Amino acid sequence: MQLVLVSGLSGSGKSIALHVLEDAGYYCVDNLPATLLLEVADFLTIAGQEKAAISVDARSAALASLPAHLEALKGRGVDCRVLYLEASTPTLLRRFSETRRKHPLLGTDHSLPEAIEQERSLLASVAALGHRIDTSDLQARVLQNWIRDLLGIGTGALTLLIESFAYRDGIPLDADWVLDARMLPNPHYDPQLRPFTGRDAQVIQFLARDAAVERWLDDVRGLLARWLPEIVRENRSSVTVAIGCTGGRHRSVYLVERLAEAFRKDWSVLVRHRGLARQDASE
Repeated sequence: MQLVLVSGLSGSGKSIALHVLEDAGYYCVDNLPATLLLEVADFLTIAGQEKAAISVDARSAALASLPAHLEALKGRGVDCRVLYLEASTPTLLRRFSETRRKHPLLGTDHSLPEAIEQERSLLASVAALGHRIDTSDLQARVLQNWIRDLLGIGTGALTLLIESFAYRDGIPLDADWVLDARMLPNPHYDPQLRPFTGRDAQVIQFLARDAAVERWLDDVRGLLARWLPEIVRENRSSVTVAIGCTGGRHRSVYLVERLAEAFRKDWSVLVRHRGLARQDASE
């Protein structure tokens, strides 16, 4: 199992880190007492979890035992990484003021600056265990990208939905990108091809022979290959690309199938054919 231990100062971005890991398929446990680390790791291993992230903060009991627990986990073959987030005191004061949340160590006999420094002292031994990230000047989006890069979380988390549609029925409301294929040769005007769809061999052969169709595919493949990784870095987990032709049965269906085939090796790809689904529902 791969285990990421997330710790750090309150207000430094631990919740952001956990959300990134959860979106990447990690089983996340927030604010676990350090004394339960071995038991929870054993439970998750038995349950078949391959990736887990556990958050431990200053409220946890027995922080001094954390180094020994991590060594024990490594001895059991668990891939342990520690991610420690911190920020300057002025930054933390500003963040608590903006969010109006209460610091976990704030009591009747401590001011907020004193609670922050007390927490920094309590976590000093934890900070030395792993990779430290100062989030003082980082926007949330930048921090998310840093965590992905640091932990080697790739772009495979993206789900790419490619769908065909008919312009006569209107543009799908769920589309992020809309691509027009109506300028390409239309099999509908060939009486022998009209009954078939873009998934049938007759139409596939007709469109595959056309140079304009291949140029269209080359351009769109290049567009998606260039910009989908950038979309992922903007914290998107899914993108819908809608390809339309007049009737939604021939050209757009063929193009969707070709693009899905090209990108399945890099992304999780879903295919939907609105025009064909509408036809199936009416029969």
